[in-house]
Amino acid sequence: MGKRRTMFTLALVGRPNVGKSTLFNRLAGKKLAIVDDTPGVTRDWRESEGFLFDRDFRIIDTAGLEERFDDSIQGRMRKQTEAGLDRADAVLFIVDGRAGITPMDQHFASWLRKKKKPVLLAVNKAEHDKAVRSAMAEAYALGLGEPIALSAEHGTGMETLYHALEALFPLPVETPESEEGETRGAIGDDDDIDALEGLEEFEFSDAEQDDPEKPIKIAIVGRPNVGKSTLLNAIVQDERVMTGPEAGITRDAIAVDWTYDGRPFRLVDTAGIRRKSKVQNVIEKMSVDDSLRAIRLAQVVILVLDASMIFEKQDLQIADHVIKEGRALVVAVNKWDVVEDRKKTLEDISYKLDTSLAQLKDVPVVTLSALKGGRNIEKLLKTVMETYGVWNARVKTGRLNRWLAAMESRNPAPLVDGRPNRLKYMAQIKTRPPTFALWASRPESLPDSYKRYLINALRRDYEIPGVPVRLLVRKSKNPYV
Repeated sequence: MGKRRTMFTLALVGRPNVGKSTLFNRLAGKKLAIVDDTPGVTRDWRESEGFLFDRDFRIIDTAGLEERFDDSIQGRMRKQTEAGLDRADAVLFIVDGRAGITPMDQHFASWLRKKKKPVLLAVNKAEHDKAVRSAMAEAYALGLGEPIALSAEHGTGMETLYHALEALFPLPVETPESEEGETRGAIGDDDDIDALEGLEEFEFSDAEQDDPEKPIKIAIVGRPNVGKSTLLNAIVQDERVMTGPEAGITRDAIAVDWTYDGRPFRLVDTAGIRRKSKVQNVIEKMSVDDSLRAIRLAQVVILVLDASMIFEKQDLQIADHVIKEGRALVVAVNKWDVVEDRKKTLEDISYKLDTSLAQLKDVPVVTLSALKGGRNIEKLLKTVMETYGVWNARVKTGRLNRWLAAMESRNPAPLVDGRPNRLKYMAQIKTRPPTFALWASRPESLPDSYKRYLINALRRDYEIPGVPVRLLVRKSKNPYV
């Protein structure tokens, strides 16, 4: 047996209400911590596995730092925070960019400098550059190095945080051959991604390859009363879950194991997801949270629409959430038997998808009537299988770099200070969803419009429709070497 590596642990610390729990939830990929505008909601530190692009690590969410050393609630919260810090390899000190640097921030920055742990500084709530410009300038005076501007709520600045953390991650550890099958897949936990640059023969490990013995996890989601439970019953050909004309019958996410064409499926029927303003009680809120969790745990998500109310605002918000979670998306238009002008309805669906979900091209759409004998269920299941296959798409490295050279020749990246921003190398580092790393001379200066140009071309040239495609831009040659 090889030596087991202890996972790198990062503690999030700062004053109350600076956004620690929001960032914790984002890095964890799920809402584990309660988030509210009221200061001091978090009282104990909590720990979870998290990830940032291709890196896995542990994160600790701590209580807001208070200048109390007694047995009051605030004093006990401080003790909990210190206990959390003792378990961490590094600290991310978070300040509120809107409020600016406070005397308490200065006090705790001084306290952290005395700790024998690496400390990074983040200026949170930086949705707008102008609003936090003065806070960024003041943050340098804390003596914790260059501040990182980020918005935990909106997910901006994550790439900058990733690059700052790279220098702190532990060195790669050899993994014995007997344990290689247990690695995470993609490039593997113990590989240094920067070592890949220039390796034309690189192909990431098969640890994440599709296993036909394992069930495909499918979540059926949508607004209340669009026919999600009826659709599940039609698929399994059994009254497995309760249905009816009333909205909101389903409260818990119900999982049903089933086999289609020799392949095991795990179907999850979820509660209807309404706008937050419409959620009336605690039970419904928990049901909605359960539905969102089902999306996170799914591989393919079937978004069910009511054919008489195509793509209302809430439908688009659910679809956007599915995309952000990196899940494969299939749209099922239910109650198709009641539609009179079907051609116009299909045109409306196509227009809505193209304009409102521009980040995801060619989402597959299946029309059906779950209540009327399960019409088109077979087509829906075949579409799910095809979309799942695309979600597992792989592109060979050599072919990808020849493609990159052609794309750069046809449309070079914008100049930076009059000099070319060369695209040096590209490799697929993950499937589920397809994720690519691109090495460039000046990654921070590569505009989002050019990244979209590359992603759309990847979709077109390598037939990756209807699933999220992610692009991680890295600096050519590791600056920390």
